[in-house]
Amino acid sequence: MHHEPLDDAALARLFTEARTYNSWSGRAVDEAMMRKLYALVSQGPTTANSHPGRFVFIRSAQAHERLRPHLSEGNIEKTMAAPCCVIVAYDTRFYEYMPQLFPGRDFSATFAGKDAVIADTATRSSTLAGAYLILAARALGLDAGPMSGFNKETLDADFFPDGRWKSNFLCNIGYGTPDKLFPRNPRLAFEQACIDL
Repeated sequence: MHHEPLDDAALARLFTEARTYNSWSGRAVDEAMMRKLYALVSQGPTTANSHPGRFVFIRSAQAHERLRPHLSEGNIEKTMAAPCCVIVAYDTRFYEYMPQLFPGRDFSATFAGKDAVIADTATRSSTLAGAYLILAARALGLDAGPMSGFNKETLDADFFPDGRWKSNFLCNIGYGTPDKLFPRNPRLAFEQACIDL
């Protein structure tokens, strides 16, 4: 077990100096990096180790063009320039993998036929997985540009026509350039956002 805190340089890379990038160098992100990225993401905790998060790595020019019509106008240029855009999605039948992911307990009664529980678990845990994706990218020396700003209905119909997977949000990843960074906006103070009981 590691109980020593990360040093300031590591905290800066992950949090305090990390930014949401809107412009990208021409440096590619290869399949080996995608696999390293997912290997880290898959280690993060989710509800009952259910891991409903699913990821579509948009890297080719053809895949970028397929994504284009689903993007909001303000997200087109930066996404087309990004070496990779990840569709962070979730599997609505994630519970079918529970015997593999949590072999010590039978979760069939927890999820089977319970649409609200499935949706709640899938949304929450895939959002966590997307956050792990951002941090894992930063830890591997990449930059991230998470965003909403897309037509969920048309994207899902195009990329997930059988309806099993559903999109949550998008995240551009690659090697960012500083020219389109916005000034860092303020954050709420501890007293505004936290209750210490």
